[in-house]
Order: sequence, then C-alpha cells, then structure tokens
Amino acid sequence: MRQSDLCSALMRSLCSGLGSLALTGLLFGVDAPGTVDHSPQKQTYTYKQVGNLSIQADVYRLSDGQVKPVLFWIHGGALIFGERGSVNPVQLRRYLEAGYILVSIDYRLAPETKLPEILEDVQDAYRWVREKGPALFQADPDRIAVVGNSAGGYLTLAAGHRFSPRPKALVSFYGYGDVVGPWTSRPDPFYSQQTRVQRPEAYAVVGTAPISQASYETRWPYYLYCRQNGLWPREVVGLDPDTQPAALQPYCPLQNVSKKYPPTLLLHGDKDTDVPFEQSVLMARALERDGVPHQFIKIPGGAHRFDRDMNNPETIRAFEQVLRFLKEHLR
Repeated sequence: MRQSDLCSALMRSLCSGLGSLALTGLLFGVDAPGTVDHSPQKQTYTYKQVGNLSIQADVYRLSDGQVKPVLFWIHGGALIFGERGSVNPVQLRRYLEAGYILVSIDYRLAPETKLPEILEDVQDAYRWVREKGPALFQADPDRIAVVGNSAGGYLTLAAGHRFSPRPKALVSFYGYGDVVGPWTSRPDPFYSQQTRVQRPEAYAVVGTAPISQASYETRWPYYLYCRQNGLWPREVVGLDPDTQPAALQPYCPLQNVSKKYPPTLLLHGDKDTDVPFEQSVLMARALERDGVPHQFIKIPGGAHRFDRDMNNPETIRAFEQVLRFLKEHLR
C-alpha cells in the first residue's frame, strides 16, 4: 500500500463514526462546538544516513500533545522487500485510539545489505526513538513495545535479545526465531510447486547499491528463487548454514532466549505456507522453558498475513488480545 493510500485510509477509518460537526473540524481544521482537535498526525524523519541513502521512520500519533508509550513497528517482506508505509490502517487507527505513538521504520534490504547490517539499522532506529523521541514527538522512552509481522516479526524477536535496554514487550505476527533450519536452507516444498525461477531472472531484479524500500511485485522473483533453492540464509544472512552453523547462532532468537527476554505475544496461522506455524511453536516452548511471560495465539485455518482481513471475527478477537497484552505491559 502506498503511503498516500495509507494516510487516506487512516483518515477515513479515524473519521468513521464521528458526528458531522466533529468531522468538519477534522477535515477543515475547525473545532466543532464542544470538541477538541485530536486528529492524527504523521511526521517523517531520517533516523540514519548511509552514504546517499536516507533511512526513514514515520511517526503517527494523535495531536493531543501528551507523552505516550511507543509501538516500534517493523514491516515484513522476507528482509528483501517492503517499506514502512505498509502498516494496516485499521490496526494503526486502533493503536492510536488506544493511546500509543506508532513509529514505523524502514531498514536496508537484502541482498544488497546483509542481515548484520539490517539488524544494525533496526537497533539504531530504536536508539533514535529513545534518544530523540521525547523531544520530537513526546515519546516515553521507558515504555516501548516492538511489533512486527513476518520478517518484521523475526526482527521483533531479535529485539528481545539485541536491544538495550530491552523493550517492555514484543508482539510477533507470524514471525520466526530460526534462520538456519531446513525451512529456509532447503528447497521449500510449497514454493517448489510454483513455476521455477532461473538465476538470471532472479538477479535481474536486485542490484548492488543499498536500498531501504522495494515492492513485493518487483522483488518476488528473487525471493521465490531463494526459497525454491534453499538459498535464503546464504543470500540474506551472508553465511552458509551447512558450513558456518555457529556463526549463525547470534542471529537466531530461538537460540538466544533467556530469563531476561521481554514478555512476548506470538500470533500465527496454522495454515501458513510461507513461515511455518512450527516457528512460533518452537519460540513458545523456548519462552516457557526460561519462564518468560508469554502468550501464543493460534489462528485456526489462518494463512500467512491472516491479519490483512480486519473484518474476520477470528482476527478481530486476536487483535483485541494484542491490545490487552500491550496495555498490561506498557502501563
């Protein structure tokens, strides 16, 4: 979804249910009698510069001037595609109405940039929110939760052992804690049923210069090639799981859970054909083993990105649990 579309959708969603006078105030900047203008604001900041590449974050909040906790939101896309404007507008509205500031970040993408530098970007963005957020957008630096989906869910789980200080809570939508297992390092049965992508076609859609945004449509052949050939760890992480397993351990949240790990909420559909449902099962077991407060929401029949449909009753119930979990841990 383009950022302009996201903002339009957010405004429609936020304005739904308001009376005509209040709606007039939101649209034209005039407060209706007895109302206060708390319309949503979006500001874009550059949190990091790498050569000529500006890596940016969008900050969403209601314009009430209050100091608020932050949801540090990380987009998905296999670490290969995606961008910060892809946050679901219905979820964004609910987060803002619940009293949070949402910070959605870009980060450099693979294969032009490998996972160690991608994680460095995400850590730098977190540090920027803590150091600059209070002055720039009234963020409470001591109340931050990390939320992400798919590859963003992986980065969310990585935040649990990489961020300092640790976030107050993590919410992983269909994320993964393992980047070396057969699900990534061997040809994927599901994707192998699709038309084979040849190497020249795959590499035609990627380059050498670092980028921090890319569309799903453009980069899909490269991702499909990686999954059909079990090359994702080598291409994205830059390490070979067969010959360098020890070097990959620091990049696997599943192998870095400890009693200091933040409270975690896992959500995953049991019919996910992209990120195996087992990935969240394994994370839940690791969290249980070390006594980490956690919840695991299984979405029966849920596919990858099940939460795109915010009208589905199962998704609605799950998202209400997300809001309750955040409220408990960001008090």
